[in-house]
Amino acid sequence: MARSKLRYRVWCQPLTRSQPRSRLPIVRDSAMTAKRLWIYDTTLRDGAQCEGLSLSLEDKLRIAQKLDSLGVPFIEGGWPGANPKDVQFFWQLKETPLTQAEVVAFCSTRRPGRTAADDPMLQPILAAGTRWITLFGKSWDLHVTEGLNATLDENLAMVSDTIEYLTRQGRQIIYDAEHWFDGYKHNPEYAIQTLKAARDAGAKWLTLCDTNGGTLPHEIGQIVSEVVSEIGDTVPLGIHTHNDSDTAVANAIAAVLAGATMVQGTIDGYGERCGNANLCSLIANLQLKLDYRCLEDGQLTNLTETSRFVSEVVNLAPNDRAPFVGRSAFAHKGGIHVSAVQRNPLTYEHVRPEAVGNQRRIVISDQSGMSNILAKARTFGIELDKQNPAAREILERLKNLEHEGYQFEAAEASFDLLMREALGQRVSFFGVKGFQVHCSQTGTGDSNALATVKVTVNGRDFLEAAEGNGPVSALDGALRKALVNQFPEIADFQLVDYKVRILDGQAGTSAKTRVLIEFTSGHQRWTTVGVSTNIIDASYQAVVEGLEYGLLLQNNVPSVVTP
Repeated sequence: MARSKLRYRVWCQPLTRSQPRSRLPIVRDSAMTAKRLWIYDTTLRDGAQCEGLSLSLEDKLRIAQKLDSLGVPFIEGGWPGANPKDVQFFWQLKETPLTQAEVVAFCSTRRPGRTAADDPMLQPILAAGTRWITLFGKSWDLHVTEGLNATLDENLAMVSDTIEYLTRQGRQIIYDAEHWFDGYKHNPEYAIQTLKAARDAGAKWLTLCDTNGGTLPHEIGQIVSEVVSEIGDTVPLGIHTHNDSDTAVANAIAAVLAGATMVQGTIDGYGERCGNANLCSLIANLQLKLDYRCLEDGQLTNLTETSRFVSEVVNLAPNDRAPFVGRSAFAHKGGIHVSAVQRNPLTYEHVRPEAVGNQRRIVISDQSGMSNILAKARTFGIELDKQNPAAREILERLKNLEHEGYQFEAAEASFDLLMREALGQRVSFFGVKGFQVHCSQTGTGDSNALATVKVTVNGRDFLEAAEGNGPVSALDGALRKALVNQFPEIADFQLVDYKVRILDGQAGTSAKTRVLIEFTSGHQRWTTVGVSTNIIDASYQAVVEGLEYGLLLQNNVPSVVTP
């Protein structure tokens, strides 16, 4: 990929609330200065268009505050006037302004056949009171003639008139050239005209958007270089990519290498269709590998926490395999890998996990060797030596149980209990002497379950029963009733996930079943596993171990290997 001769560094003084920010001057890169990029987050607007994602006003405010603390310079808050929630969002931020970031309002150019001053659509944008407004306009002649039903000259006037009007109101404009790359490939002369119209009208940034997500990195780099040659250094360029070809991050990096100095994207890559460029991957790659300054010193280590915070707020399961910030990003499972990483992490890690706030994980499974066991034990505070007979016993039991269908890489709490038992250090908080579960169904189709359990605590027996909408719910309720008086902390344990997997489907109703149950105490999470040909028995194993492990955590019971 040809690298553009023109590269920009955009610099400004730290934001202050006492005076408006002036136009950002453009300074050439030099060997003596760091290369600065400006991160523009659109999670609250473009990311919210992700299927299955819905944000309340409180959700948007919490995410904005988190992005502000991360050090993101620009946070796009939404389209004021498009819905009441976005109007309230901008007004709320006037009461509790962000401390580092500029919040940005988003809108389109004026509509055809009127002036910007007479278009009521723009009044809520001004009322939002932001210093920065991102305005999008048409770059592709196809969209102008068929989407807007306007002439090409009218579209240019819409771009110029809207930017000039908003600029006269004291606003700074980021111009998003919608469908830029498709438009450029179809009619490059006209696409360039739209950029020049925005530039000449006073736009402070020109952002090139791959709205359909169909452009590939080599095309992005070439086209951005050509735009740099056409536009010169009169106004800096930004890049906005979508992931429909699974190249959004690569496309954005290609644009930066060709001269773009603003990168737009979303946390965790949320967005319409296949999503937007994932800022977590972009920031880490650009800052750690290409020596661009995206965040200030020390802020990059908050990247993983921010990713998981946002996924929690939007109520979508985090992507464990996400680069840099995923739970599996620095997980090592193969015995040879684990052994090598223990000697030198560079053997199988491209960056230090701590650099992005993540951590190394050793995964245990039937593929594990002794190095996995020793390393995994260490994460639980257990120092084992491979000469210790218990280490060999743990490895053998692990492989035997995994052969039976247990999966300890997804149930680390159960593996911790396995290790403690092999070491003779498993604490017996309670014992279950037996249980019964009775299920019934009414004539109307409603089902009900009744579970009875008998447990022993400190030599005393307790018999309790509970109803539930299913056998697992009833069993969990009965166990809690039997134990909560002796262990009040159990009341805080919540079952948050329940997964069932049929291991040998060809056996039909006699198939072996694996159950994984995730618990939380509000500030800690743990997962346990049970396996049986009886789904209720498998669930019982996981529930009992989950309650046991929760008590172990709450009571801070250490595991120390005896000599």
